[in-house]
Order: sequence, then C-alpha cells, then structure tokens
Amino acid sequence: MTARIRVELDGLKEVRDSLSDLIARSNDLTPAMASIGELLLLSHDERFTSQTAPDGTPWLALSETTQAMKPRNSNLILTFNANLRKLNYNASAKSLEFGSNEPYAAMHHFGGTTSPRSMIPNKEIPARPFLGVSKSDEEGILSALSDYLMQL
Repeated sequence: MTARIRVELDGLKEVRDSLSDLIARSNDLTPAMASIGELLLLSHDERFTSQTAPDGTPWLALSETTQAMKPRNSNLILTFNANLRKLNYNASAKSLEFGSNEPYAAMHHFGGTTSPRSMIPNKEIPARPFLGVSKSDEEGILSALSDYLMQL
C-alpha cells in the first residue's frame, strides 16, 4: 500500500513562485551558515570575556603556578596571546564547520596532561570547555535559518 499527498497550485503563481524560491534557498544554505558562523564568533568571544562554558558553568580558576607565569591578566583564563580567541568557520551549502586550528585548543577544551617536554611537564590541565552551542545560540541559529529560508 502506498500513501501519497499531491498538491496542485494551478493559477496560484505567487504561491508557486514562493515555494520554488524556498526550495531553491534550501538547496544552498551558505548565506545562512555564514550568518550562523558570525553569530557563533560573537557568542564565543563573549564566552571568553565571561570565562564560562557553553552551558554557563564558570571555568575552573588557574593554578597559582600558571598565574605567576602570566605577565598580565594573571587571573584571566585562556587569554595568553589571545590565540584561542582566533576561532574561525567554514560555511557551505549544507554545513558549517566551526572551531579552532590551534594545536592546544583540545587540551583546554577537554583537559588532559601536558607533555614531558612542555614548560610545565606532566601537569594536569582541567577541562575548560569553550566550544559549543548555548541555549541562546540555538535560538539565534534557528532565527538565522528561518530568516534566510522565509525571505520572500
């Protein structure tokens, strides 16, 4: 047994054209993905300022040893040289890649142990998640997609 729904839009040129436009826009979401990428850049920058994870949890404080090594802003986390703030994105027709290409970004995000050859060998680094989508980001993402798809 087969179930089908068929919609005929005879004589409704505006509706037919609007649906055609919607289908065409849904085939290339690059502009919407770029808007979402920009939104995520802003929200992640705010996250570094507030020193919180995507879920709002404050990052663990720096150790006294790490604070002593920092020339300024010794109490601020993930700010040395601001390299982790250099996030980027790649928007395409069907996806968005967002993140950091800094080699130590994963260590800061997930936590781990420093290498034996690092400045502070074999040191446990606590996880300080900074990449992710907050509830507010989710709302912005849905809004960006809706705005793009519904522009008539």
